[in-house]
Amino acid sequence: MASLTIRLHPADNVVVAGADLEPGTTLPGTAEVSGVATTGPVPAGHKVAVRAIAPGEPVRKYNQVIGFATVAIQPGDHVHVHNMGMGSDFERDYAFGADVHPVEPIPEAERATFQGILRPDGRVATRNYIGVLTSVNCSATAARMIADHFRGPALAAYPNIDGVVALTHGYGCGMAGSGEVMDTLRRTIAGYARHPNFAAVILLGLGCEVNQIDKLMEATGLEEGARVIPIGIQDMGGTAAAAREGIRRIEALLPEIDDVTRQTLPASHLTLALQCGGSDGYSGITANPALGYAVDLLVRNGGTAVLSETPEVYGAEHLLTRRAVRREVGEALVERIGWWEEYTSRTGGEMNNNPSPGNKKGGLTTILEKSLGAVAKGGTTPMTAVYRYAEPITEKGFVFMDTPGYDPVSATGQVAGGANVLCFTTGRGSVFGCKPTPSLKLATNSTLFRRMPDDMDIDCGAIASGDASIEEVGRAIFQLVLDTASGRKTKSEELGVGADEFAPWQMGAVM
Repeated sequence: MASLTIRLHPADNVVVAGADLEPGTTLPGTAEVSGVATTGPVPAGHKVAVRAIAPGEPVRKYNQVIGFATVAIQPGDHVHVHNMGMGSDFERDYAFGADVHPVEPIPEAERATFQGILRPDGRVATRNYIGVLTSVNCSATAARMIADHFRGPALAAYPNIDGVVALTHGYGCGMAGSGEVMDTLRRTIAGYARHPNFAAVILLGLGCEVNQIDKLMEATGLEEGARVIPIGIQDMGGTAAAAREGIRRIEALLPEIDDVTRQTLPASHLTLALQCGGSDGYSGITANPALGYAVDLLVRNGGTAVLSETPEVYGAEHLLTRRAVRREVGEALVERIGWWEEYTSRTGGEMNNNPSPGNKKGGLTTILEKSLGAVAKGGTTPMTAVYRYAEPITEKGFVFMDTPGYDPVSATGQVAGGANVLCFTTGRGSVFGCKPTPSLKLATNSTLFRRMPDDMDIDCGAIASGDASIEEVGRAIFQLVLDTASGRKTKSEELGVGADEFAPWQMGAVM
């Protein structure tokens, strides 16, 4: 049975409601809390004050500052947007490398394994897709015509091929032909073209767009061949002709692409993308720390985990800089935080715009609170590198990639970097897939898991109820990652989700 409240640290001046609390509910707990009763209704996942908090005084959760009282708060009061705000004087001691500790690697003979696909060039895949990548929005329809041809019985004779997927976007023209914005788009497309989960790709362009296929290939080092096939609609004589050519080229490759056998490979070949969306008050208590435990296991097994969503670590970045293996790694993250502060200011926004209405309904009040919970996904091991959006991930261990907080855009960057499995924690019920990388959804609470069984892969709510520990759920997540990498379908794959979620970061002006 769920506890009425959850206290995360003795120094906290709030607790989290473990169930909907009626006015006058006496809070259980320590002598300090004894006798405190709620002064009004408090929804599950929201905060309740256990001490008086004066205006301007910090509100503490996880023994960290998550905001400041905007009015006097009395013991038993519901603490949320009506009486707590962001403020600016929050604690961020970067202390580069102060919390780095050696990782105890699991001996080679005892390391976890999975059944993966070993590509001829040594890359390791968890899926076996064929991709149709577009240079510009104008080639989107032709790309879908190619992919649609291979739906249903067309691949029945090729059971080892997971599908043909068209990844389209609304970009590629009306933009500068050079510079950071174009570089980012081309790096993203090239990252997908090189992704081990794609056995072959067609690069489909129109012909007159700014993002020319030949320039894209030249800039990113892609080379035309049997597995990277450029096609231009105007060169081929139109949409239908280009689609027919794409279908013909793929059909010729099907027997060879189907000729794969999964084999036992070490978990060190896994690169796990970490995402959270539709977060709630339980995210930082259940699913995120459990995923963090799984991340520590993966790193100890020689693998890689990628934390991202820079606006959603804002205010908690000091917890990461303290884990940086070198000062310059920590400084790289601080530099990206500064970039985001300037970027949001220049565009008329602020970093605290991030918590969505759904986040707030679930109990999260400020970006500080959200970020402290989000960082828990990254476990405890040293941070070995910081990458720009969609850069190839080459370091092992726990790394960070600079991305927006918007989940499809963030995950697109991680997959472009090479992530071959993805874990996505959610408290409100985000539905997400990310072809060609399988995406696992981790429910932060059991109510969500029961309400959306076709979308959620694992229930982390037992942590809040006391029926399971973070370690137990973390080990279950790690095993599910291995099983998924071995070919077990995720809920999003069973639903066919994942093509429309391809969303390169559109960071510049549309002209």
